[in-house]
Amino acid sequence: MVTTVPADEVPGGQLAGAARPNQPAPADALHCVGLRKAFGGVQAVDGATFVVPAGSISALIGPNGAGKSTAVNVIAGAVSPDGGKVRLFGHDITGWPAHRVAGAGLVRTFQLSRELGRLTVLENLMVTPRGQLGESLWNVFFRPSAIRRQERQYLARALDILAVFGLYELRDHYAGQLSGGQKRLLELARAVMAEPRVLLLDEPMAGINPALVAQIAGHIEGLRASGVTVLMVEHNLNVVESVCERVIVMAEGRTLAVGTMAELRAHPEVVRAYLGGALSAGTAR
Repeated sequence: MVTTVPADEVPGGQLAGAARPNQPAPADALHCVGLRKAFGGVQAVDGATFVVPAGSISALIGPNGAGKSTAVNVIAGAVSPDGGKVRLFGHDITGWPAHRVAGAGLVRTFQLSRELGRLTVLENLMVTPRGQLGESLWNVFFRPSAIRRQERQYLARALDILAVFGLYELRDHYAGQLSGGQKRLLELARAVMAEPRVLLLDEPMAGINPALVAQIAGHIEGLRASGVTVLMVEHNLNVVESVCERVIVMAEGRTLAVGTMAELRAHPEVVRAYLGGALSAGTAR
């Protein structure tokens, strides 16, 4: 059933039936309450509140300027919120820097692929794990065998992941030479290499050849099957409908409604706020 979020329940609204702000449900992977962020007097996120259940694939949708990417940046620690709370599996991570958030198991990708273009595809994965033994000078001198053992483990894992994502044959190619779709696959592969508990995907289908869309969607479903919780910002509503059980709609920096895509298509406020015919058309432009 679709849930409309009144703006006056808490600052920015609160999900009806969701866990109360100070009592996150154990089954919630991500719980955001009253998030606020302004830039130069412009309120990009204005009290957004939503829950992402553990083990789900959820979508964050809305018109351009709704505050979706800013909300993701706040959650991932790229920018500090002006107000509100972010909880990861019940733990308050509000305002944590990005590296600490990633270390807690929340990994994100970006609208524009951020591959290391001068490294090979394989090297892009090999540099991803945090806290590698070889980063310590003491280990270099006194534990070289432990470093080599860990590197062999990472190599085996990286090659397995590249095979899953169809990039094994390109492992020795420079990442900067890949096509746009291949770079998206590499970004997902790098995220998997980081062993996330929660994965934030910022428009994973943006600029992708339609032939690759279904392949990437299949990989996202595979991540959920392996136990990863996924929250994706996405404008391709056909993809959202096919892979997401829960859809969160943002407008003007606030959470407007939550439901399935089928329910939201019939929701007057959502249709009106989301570019009129975008929901009916299936893909937002």
